[in-house]
Amino acid sequence: MVVNKRKRKSRRRGSTTHGCGSMKKRRGAGNRGGRGMAGTGKKGDAKKPSIWKNQKYFGKHGFKKKGVSKPTKAVNLNYFEEKLEKLLAKKLIKKEDGFYVIDIKDLGFNKVLGSGRLTKKYRITSPSFSKKAAEKIKAAGGEAIETEKSEPKKKEEKQTAEKTPQEEENEK
Repeated sequence: MVVNKRKRKSRRRGSTTHGCGSMKKRRGAGNRGGRGMAGTGKKGDAKKPSIWKNQKYFGKHGFKKKGVSKPTKAVNLNYFEEKLEKLLAKKLIKKEDGFYVIDIKDLGFNKVLGSGRLTKKYRITSPSFSKKAAEKIKAAGGEAIETEKSEPKKKEEKQTAEKTPQEEENEK
């Protein structure tokens, strides 16, 4: 036989405390130390093991500062003179038409500096060169090829591209 039992919540209606003593004892989330993961800060030892898996819990994450460029990883010209044989063996440098052809990005750099002497002809491709480096490469009979840097679009370019037909008529 099925017996329908009233729930405790309905039986305690009318009593303001529902059998839990004074009203101020279980007033809000302060009774349990806060809501959610409250109290898991740097010194919250009891809850630390539960947040170790989340690597982004401590520290700042998310936004990048404006105007900060990527760090420059530079290499001097004497590096190529010293490591030429090793780089040829690893096939990071090729020899074509009497030139040693080097792509700086393949080596993990993004700028060439001019420290050192060149005894061989190099054809170096890089996003940027120092003035001295470019002069020394050309003086040795080589070529310094600068790749295009990706520049952000200016506001003026965006505005010209997004004109409505009405604005174009007004300009005429």
